[in-house]
Amino acid sequence: MNDFENKPDHKPEKNDDDHSEENYSEKTKVFARINPIAAGFIGLFGGFFLYQIVGGALSLMIFGMSTEDDSVNAVRLMTMAGQILFMLLPALVLSKMVYEDVSAVINIKIPAMKELGLFLLGMIILTPLLQSYLAIQNHFIEQWAANYKIINDIKIFFDDMNVLVEKAYSSMLNATNVFDGLLIIIVVAVVPAIAEETLFRGFIQKSFEFRMSPFIAALITAIFFGAFHFSPYAMLPLMTLGLFFGYAAYKSDSLIIPIALHFFNNFVAVLLYFLIGSEDIIDSKMANTVDLRNSFILFAVSLSLFIVLIFIINYYYSQNRIRSSYANLP
Repeated sequence: MNDFENKPDHKPEKNDDDHSEENYSEKTKVFARINPIAAGFIGLFGGFFLYQIVGGALSLMIFGMSTEDDSVNAVRLMTMAGQILFMLLPALVLSKMVYEDVSAVINIKIPAMKELGLFLLGMIILTPLLQSYLAIQNHFIEQWAANYKIINDIKIFFDDMNVLVEKAYSSMLNATNVFDGLLIIIVVAVVPAIAEETLFRGFIQKSFEFRMSPFIAALITAIFFGAFHFSPYAMLPLMTLGLFFGYAAYKSDSLIIPIALHFFNNFVAVLLYFLIGSEDIIDSKMANTVDLRNSFILFAVSLSLFIVLIFIINYYYSQNRIRSSYANLP
């Protein structure tokens, strides 16, 4: 199967008054009303401005800095509304405005169960891989901070930012009844998976893919995805997750798998927090409580398994292409 083979075949007539020809991709058979790279960056910075700046300002105006029990459900609902209004809706509107065929960037093709299972296995392997990386990373940050003042100053700034992020998540994850638990799952796992993946792996990454290599498109999107979450110590793990989501979106040519992976990642974190009640679920600073040697071993084993799985996924899709080619023979 050719990448992007389901895209429209229509090529617009050349018009001296516009840039139709330069915004049409012969490779992807997609026509954009503006340059796709420009469209992708509009999605990136527009999404950041709307959700983080406008949404954050509205939350502060309405709730202030309160995280008391009587306002936490309202904050959860406000967070969910912000994700829908300032990420999901702009992604859909921009897709309609920029592309003649919205399915060129918002593709919801249902994947095969084996396909989904392979990527979910990847998430299961990635979880200990990234957790062990965090333990190793923060061990060395502690050492460098003790020896270099500039590193210590940066660490203090990151610690303060991390405390704010973790305090916000802690208050949002505290459930006192079943209704609270269901609402938390919807706000933290369901809605972010749909809204963020539609924006990042849908409109933004797909727009970049029309003018860049798939890897560069996924990498740029993943970098901004990591920065978007304002979690300084977890920046590289978040980028890695974003890159894996982007890889899944590209290989499957569908948003269903990255949405499922994103949901799985967030749902497992919420579930473990409910069951264990441990701050380690959301605390990325674990260096002081994890044996460094065991972390290196876990990291090496998980990384090896993950690399093997990537080869298996690539083999799976190459076999699918071969079978598809034979099926199309006269």
